[in-house]
Amino acid sequence: MPEMGTTAPTRSPARLLLALLTGLVSVAVSACFVTPIDQDNTETASSAHLRSGPQTAQLPDTDVHPITTDPRPVLPATVTDSGGHTVTVTDVSRIIAVDINGTLGSIVHSLGLGPRMVGRDTSTIFPSAVGLPVVTNRGHSLNAEMVLDLRPSVLLINQDTTPTGAINQIRRSGIPVVLFTAVRSLDNNNRLIQSVADALGVSAEGRALVERTDRRIAEAQKLVPDPSGNPTIAFVYVRGPKLTLLAGPGSGADSLIEAIGGTDAGTKADLTGAFTMISAEAMIRADPDVILVMKQGADSVGGLDGVLKIAGIAATSAGRNRRVVQMDETKILAFGPDVGEVIGSLATAIYR
Repeated sequence: MPEMGTTAPTRSPARLLLALLTGLVSVAVSACFVTPIDQDNTETASSAHLRSGPQTAQLPDTDVHPITTDPRPVLPATVTDSGGHTVTVTDVSRIIAVDINGTLGSIVHSLGLGPRMVGRDTSTIFPSAVGLPVVTNRGHSLNAEMVLDLRPSVLLINQDTTPTGAINQIRRSGIPVVLFTAVRSLDNNNRLIQSVADALGVSAEGRALVERTDRRIAEAQKLVPDPSGNPTIAFVYVRGPKLTLLAGPGSGADSLIEAIGGTDAGTKADLTGAFTMISAEAMIRADPDVILVMKQGADSVGGLDGVLKIAGIAATSAGRNRRVVQMDETKILAFGPDVGEVIGSLATAIYR
């Protein structure tokens, strides 16, 4: 039976954000950095290839393109999922895929199984899927009654899907539930794609999709100057003027920033968490050359100009040169089959 990821639950960047939004806003920001980052005079070298001024990174096509229009599922498919459950899938005629990033739905469609999907989460909004019924609420929690009403033959979720009671209710109904890792990064992206393919009985299509994804990543990375200048790039999560989080190791943003030729500001700052509340002083010490934000977060503070007014950002190299790049929140950290296009769009927006 194919192994489908680690058995130890790992909290995804998006779930960490939700937890911080609901419970950690009052955390003191003064302890985010224990020591200042030493700054040297490298701004000219690191910014030689960088665009100035706010940018919006957009994918060339917002829809998902399947690897085949005629997938041939080989069933039954028996797998060990990320929770250690042995699951046998005998029918993929009615698929529901749910995760906070929309990644699982994107993979299902990319495998050519989109016409068999009967439900989606609120993050799966590409044109081919947007007409499907939503089975999660605005907080991304699963609604068991909505799922059961759609009579799925299989439900795909990840380790951050909640509530547990709803998941157990669906399992007790006899519907196969397959659990996948919540980690989103380039390191595990191919494994996630293949795991979904194996669970749905389309392993051959999965291998073809992995090959296409790798090829698109390689093509996208050609848009990064060589040498890139290794600019310090910060992924900043913004939700209103009072919530500013800096991404660090394990956020997924660190993997993305490395792929576009940069150094992750949070990792450089020795952050230990995926997302950390920061003060203006900490942002100034991090001194990123470029800031990445989600478009919806930027909108919550009045757009890109509002991001540049956030305390501390104006005094950074990014702030002085107005280097803020936004991308839709459903794309920027989703990874999956479209990560090559994300890398290419960001590279085009960041480098001249």
